[in-house]
Amino acid sequence: MHFLRLLSLKLMQLNKKAAAVSIVSFVVLSTTVAFLLEPDTFGNWFNALYWVLTTMATVGYGDYFAVTIAGKVFTIFLYLFGIGILSLVIGKVIEAFATIQRMRGEGMLSYKGEDHIIIINWSKKAQTAVEEILSHRPEIGIVIVDESNRHPLESMQQVHFISGDPAEDETLAKAGIQKAKSAIIFADARIDEASLIDGKSLLIASSIERLAPQVHTTVEIVQEKHIRNFRHVQVNEFVLSHDAISRLAVRSALQEGNSDVFRQLLSRQYGDDIYEIPVNRAWRTYGDAFRGLLEIGATLLADRNDLSINRKLDMAIPPDARLYAVCDEATFKRIDGH
Repeated sequence: MHFLRLLSLKLMQLNKKAAAVSIVSFVVLSTTVAFLLEPDTFGNWFNALYWVLTTMATVGYGDYFAVTIAGKVFTIFLYLFGIGILSLVIGKVIEAFATIQRMRGEGMLSYKGEDHIIIINWSKKAQTAVEEILSHRPEIGIVIVDESNRHPLESMQQVHFISGDPAEDETLAKAGIQKAKSAIIFADARIDEASLIDGKSLLIASSIERLAPQVHTTVEIVQEKHIRNFRHVQVNEFVLSHDAISRLAVRSALQEGNSDVFRQLLSRQYGDDIYEIPVNRAWRTYGDAFRGLLEIGATLLADRNDLSINRKLDMAIPPDARLYAVCDEATFKRIDGH
């Protein structure tokens, strides 16, 4: 029994590769010995392999069994060692899953998907962003990049976490920046100085632009005067920190009910929303598009950032137009042909 205990300890100390080689070697050798001992019983080597595996697993279907003394002695050997080997396999599998889960929680696993959204710098605003994304596109992959060492949303399997400095190439590569759809850089609330916050965001945006210029990048900026610096690195869009909240509060104070309208437009969790509408070939002017959308329950809002097109209904729709309309999700799906 002391020998068996020492052997078990030695096997448990083996690394995964050595353990796999040892287990496969044991099974192949045991199969060969069984077949040599009782060739008439098994008929071929594969049947002997089948018997060894069912014996080690303690299944014992009874379709094959040893009939000679030597075969029965070898069967006892399999009972003693085979079950231990199987326990080792189960232990190694459980250990592997536990290791993967631990590495996932610590942000050490690289993301292997594509067309995902990367959210950089964890905060309450970042959490709200995750919830908003999943409310609209629950199937999309989300990767959080932060310098903390613990997954902030570990219970959400579709949300991946990368721990590290988001300005470093290695960290961005682990987040799959080359295959990402877009990246959102939130201001790091852990930094006290506003200029340093924007400086860190600028450094991250520069790294993303250098590694993956095709990725659509949105940056939260604390100080408006720093926007010109971000334009230099060709950031796609900017969001001024607290700016929208302040303006929304003023509108709510001056015109009651405005905040409810903007709340709907800011989140797809509430009421109607803004959708990009595919241009129908039958529409020649903005008026055609306006009336066509109105008939199915949508309101034409803008062409790109031009909100004045409802005063240009006689104007022809340009070839590069990107039309936006306000409607609910069901109406948008009818328009989009889904």
